[in-house]
Amino acid sequence: MHLPARTPVEKMTGPYERRWWALLVLCLSLLIVVMANTSLIVAAPDMTKALGLSSSDLQWVIDGYTVPYAALMLVLGSIGDKYSRRGALIAGLLVFAGGSVMGSLVDRTELVITARAIMGVGAAVVMPATLSLLVATFPRAERAKAITAWTATSGLAIAVGPVVAGWLLEDHAWSSTFLINVPIAVVAVFGALALVPPSRAEGMGRIDYVGGLLSIVSVGSLVYAAIEGPHFGWGTGPVTAAVVAGVGLLAFVAWELRHPHPMLDVRKFALRPFGGSMLAVLFFFFGTFGAIYYATQFLQFVLGYDALQTGVRLLPLAGAVFAGAAATGRLAPKLGVKALVTTGMAIGTVGVVLLVQVDKASGYGDFLPTLLLLGFAIGLSVSPATDTIMGSFPEAELGVGGGANDTALELGGSLGIAILGSLLGTAYRNELTDLAGGQLPATAMETAKDSVGGGLAVAEQLAQSASAGPQQAQALVDAVHESFAQAVARTSLVGGIIMAAGTMIVLAVLPGLRSAGKPPSQEAPAPRTTAAESARDEEHAHSR
Repeated sequence: MHLPARTPVEKMTGPYERRWWALLVLCLSLLIVVMANTSLIVAAPDMTKALGLSSSDLQWVIDGYTVPYAALMLVLGSIGDKYSRRGALIAGLLVFAGGSVMGSLVDRTELVITARAIMGVGAAVVMPATLSLLVATFPRAERAKAITAWTATSGLAIAVGPVVAGWLLEDHAWSSTFLINVPIAVVAVFGALALVPPSRAEGMGRIDYVGGLLSIVSVGSLVYAAIEGPHFGWGTGPVTAAVVAGVGLLAFVAWELRHPHPMLDVRKFALRPFGGSMLAVLFFFFGTFGAIYYATQFLQFVLGYDALQTGVRLLPLAGAVFAGAAATGRLAPKLGVKALVTTGMAIGTVGVVLLVQVDKASGYGDFLPTLLLLGFAIGLSVSPATDTIMGSFPEAELGVGGGANDTALELGGSLGIAILGSLLGTAYRNELTDLAGGQLPATAMETAKDSVGGGLAVAEQLAQSASAGPQQAQALVDAVHESFAQAVARTSLVGGIIMAAGTMIVLAVLPGLRSAGKPPSQEAPAPRTTAAESARDEEHAHSR
């Protein structure tokens, strides 16, 4: 029987303790990957001022990370399966750290976007590696608890990223929000070498690079079209990308159905547990990321909180994630995946719909229930959905499984920010035109309509202008606040409707507890247990 090599920590502790120390390293790696997105939310105003970013520039500073991150996870997860999951984790952390160093040193927009893209490539290696190593390290009896901790870390990062970035921005430039990733990545690299056991798929055949390339083209084009089209108009670029995404997806499905060893067996989507769980992750993060995106802007631009104050006010979300995760551990065996996932989605839907009440007079207290409900919903529903997705893959395909789960998560979040962000911008422009149209010069009005930040900047210029004065400036501030509040309310209604529809779809697709006893061929893919996996589970049993 071949067992994994003993690490330095295993020489001091048993395998049981070792795998929980390994989980700590995996969660730390996951933390900085998610924080790289959320910390930029509060750093965006400082970056915009320092670099003179346009609305398009800022969008691509954010999404320069998202596009490679979403597009590459499936392929890079498969490469990690074949050669080394731990090696992939370490390589991804080093690439991520290198991009972070570059981002902290450059002072030109195109170079910042390049640095973010490099970080996105590193994240696309790290994210599926953390999940595949987790499943490879933990026996089935402990896996749900470990995935719950992994999910809770994602929720923690959503709230901690803005807090850390806000604290740094109190005394440092925006570049510090990049540099903070480096020491954490270095600690994670050494932790992986010392604590995480090596893992790779035994007997895995050649990688399906054609399928991998088609997946990159399909997902990358879809994310690009979703970002560019709603925000900047459906011109030649976004329309071409949408067509390429559609054709690429059809080609990917056709190729994978015919390939003897496909990168992703697309037949899994016809199986209700897997297909329903993938839809749940996508719909859930569509609404959650979109709502957090514009709620954070309201806290900063309308309520006037600085970066640190905004980050602190997002912390209740993290606490609610842990509460939801704790409830999942107790309720999952009794209620099953369907009940927890759909209940969590329904709670998240209520959280988004509550923001329909937002108006210019709203304060932080109006956003707190939404943050608490979204956080609790993340903790309650994402963990069982992820556990179901990963349970659909054999040991040889854990990296692909992690890539599929994380692609659904990132694609849902990207579409949420792009589509709901576009609706938000359109509603804001229309409302501001009604409230302040004709009161400003054409150039100033166009700047004010570009974004809520642009509107407040124009008001600041008016306050300092001899021809305008404080009264006209204050009138514009009031119009901007009112317009943005109305935009948040209308966008939340649309987001809530989409999440409600997604909840009903998932409710119809996921099998209930009565289906749990059906043969795998009817409801769930039967995980293929390899010799390496059997040996690992036997080792786990003896370690207890």
